[in-house]
Amino acid sequence: MGWVILFLPAVMLLLGFPLFTVLLISALTAVALFTTMPLTMAPQVFFGAIDQYTLIAIPLFIFAGELMAEGGASKRIIRLALSLFGGVRGSLGLTTVGACEIFGTMSGSSQATVAAVGRQVYPDLIAKGYGERFSLGLITSCGAIAIVIPPSVPMILYGAVGQQSISELFAGGVVPGLLMGLATAIYVIWYAHRNDIREASRFDPAEVWSALKDGLPALGTPVIILGGIYAGVFSPTEAAGVACVYTIVVSRYVYREFSWAQVWRVSISTMYVTAQVMVVVAAAGVFSWVLTISGYPQQIVEFIKGLNATASVVLLIVNIMFLIAGCFIDPASAILILTPLLLPVLTSVGVDPVHFGILMTVNLAIGMYTPPFGLNIFMSQVIFKAPVSQIYRGIVPFVGLQLVVLALVTYIPGLSLYLPSVLR
Repeated sequence: MGWVILFLPAVMLLLGFPLFTVLLISALTAVALFTTMPLTMAPQVFFGAIDQYTLIAIPLFIFAGELMAEGGASKRIIRLALSLFGGVRGSLGLTTVGACEIFGTMSGSSQATVAAVGRQVYPDLIAKGYGERFSLGLITSCGAIAIVIPPSVPMILYGAVGQQSISELFAGGVVPGLLMGLATAIYVIWYAHRNDIREASRFDPAEVWSALKDGLPALGTPVIILGGIYAGVFSPTEAAGVACVYTIVVSRYVYREFSWAQVWRVSISTMYVTAQVMVVVAAAGVFSWVLTISGYPQQIVEFIKGLNATASVVLLIVNIMFLIAGCFIDPASAILILTPLLLPVLTSVGVDPVHFGILMTVNLAIGMYTPPFGLNIFMSQVIFKAPVSQIYRGIVPFVGLQLVVLALVTYIPGLSLYLPSVLR
């Protein structure tokens, strides 16, 4: 069965097959040729994989993020961030980092963050002298913070597959997400000083107050989502639904920049994105089921135990695996395929499942802008009409920065586990 599980998917991916067909065909081939299981089990597993209450949060968070991007919230968030950083060397670059952090607390979508923030700041970054390469790298990499800072769609998927508390995962992502932003901010300041970039803006308390009043309704979204979850008012899924209603009200009746026709258009767009995600989730469920009945997870655990490797060595191996996987497949697919294989391995050496979930998410966030197939790279190419080679060169220093953050998150578990421990 091993050649079917390992080599058939690789060959089909190289031939350009859609990922969900790769997973389904590989799984069904393995079941038909190497087991006595009836193929009628596959449809049950296929639909059972998406028959989970927690997964309802995914389309709702996607919908809320799209509404915020289209409804005028993004430009108000950027104005607020720019007013806060006015007078600091590198203020526009810092604004980009801050806006991505804030927008990430609303959408949980990396590509949506690149699109919403990038469209607003990219022309100004170029005009202020940051350079095309640096600007592309900054926006493409900062967008990935959105899947680490809560709410996070990959964390929801991991929680569903690994049977972990989504609230604890969200809490665990706060410090790593802020660390990723801090590392980028330090580099932005150094870059601005090194290249003598001097923006004309200055710190103006009156502008801060004006921007805060204008942006306060938009900032209510993360307050509702995170405050409601951690106060125990509602679950993450319910928080996503409330956020959608709140965002429609703010965009339609407070900012008055959104029509019902636009709400309908965003709904259709969200439906297509959700369908793309869910068909992969369902197909990955079948593939994971085949892996489980094959006994491979248990064999991997026994193999690791036989090596007598320490937890630090196992974590290093797992990091390398995820960094490679992130270069070729999207975070959702990587989580759904690799969690059943690796979670037993990590727990067998004493790694907390919540720590593993955060570690996995940070790895795959880096993969969002790592060549050759990082999704943020393609999003930036489409939005900014920039050559891929220029984007590749621009992201190099940011990949290095976030690898340092990844090492800290990996070997200092408290960064991921302190806040979840408060909730327990």
